[in-house]
Amino acid sequence: MRNITDIKEPVKRADTETDIKKRHDRVGKYLKKYLKDFVFDEFSDAFMDKAGVKELMKNVPIPLRKEDVEQFQGGQGLKTLHIAENMAWVMGIDPKFKYTEHYVAFLLKLFNHKIAEGILKEGRNAAEKEELDNACIHFRACLCIKSNYLDGMYSYARVCRELYLKGGDEDYVGNFKAESIDYFELLTEEHPAFAQAYYYLGYAYLNLGLYMKADITWKQFLERSKNTKDKNEIQERLQQLEGPVKIEAGCNDVLAGRYEDGIAKLEPYLTSQFKTWWPLSYYLGVSYGRVGELIKAIDCLKNVLQLNPSHIETMEELAGLYKINGDTENEEKYRKKIQLIKSQMVDLK
Repeated sequence: MRNITDIKEPVKRADTETDIKKRHDRVGKYLKKYLKDFVFDEFSDAFMDKAGVKELMKNVPIPLRKEDVEQFQGGQGLKTLHIAENMAWVMGIDPKFKYTEHYVAFLLKLFNHKIAEGILKEGRNAAEKEELDNACIHFRACLCIKSNYLDGMYSYARVCRELYLKGGDEDYVGNFKAESIDYFELLTEEHPAFAQAYYYLGYAYLNLGLYMKADITWKQFLERSKNTKDKNEIQERLQQLEGPVKIEAGCNDVLAGRYEDGIAKLEPYLTSQFKTWWPLSYYLGVSYGRVGELIKAIDCLKNVLQLNPSHIETMEELAGLYKINGDTENEEKYRKKIQLIKSQMVDLK
């Protein structure tokens, strides 16, 4: 995932990240089941000559639903819009399909760039009916035609968000979540004035515990949005984020080795509503240990284990502190706990 960039200097990624036909496909494996609905045939020479697409479509297999075959091969034929819809499905299921570029060229020749708008509309109609896989496939097909199409990118990011919010196994949720976030980030880079990308991206960062990124992103949303209701909502969210943002800044100080700065930022929150956040006690415990305040460090780290009993890194810190103190009994106690938890983790795999 990318960092948010200033509107004046948008990041330009390589097309291997921005072009859905070339980028790594996280979610296509969940859609490939729909390919079983299609068989393939070829256009007749007569049709290709009449449509002027022989150079594009000679020996290129055409996707047909099984019920289309008889009509396609018979005298009546299929309407080109019907064939276009079939192509959209195949491209959307697998943008890396061998003949995607042929389909794109064919659709542009017959319908020009308005075909992207038509496919987008089909996707939005499907989304309204809660047919989310259908919608996702159409938005991906739309992006095969125009990879930086604002409405296509936004709709795709939104439907991926809806799909992961509906739940599933860890792999499914993780892949759709990553795809959604990546496309919201791409929107801020390709279309930096588009406010709603920042709105949803801020929530994504918040749910990942990236409070500073959520704060920055939502402030960019406020600069761009004219929606009073959404702006009021985000202003409230930003007020709620003030504590978490400062805590995250303190944790970052600790990670960077600025232990005294970290302590100064984090200590005030030990008596606040955030006192039950185990990372607060963990990073304070690490900092205290590094500056030689071992008693405070041990107290903080023990508090972590009350809140998060299986946190191995905390046990390792405690074992190290007890070793410094020459307390071999407690050091061994935590070493054994670490080994026990690690063995349980292996058993679960």
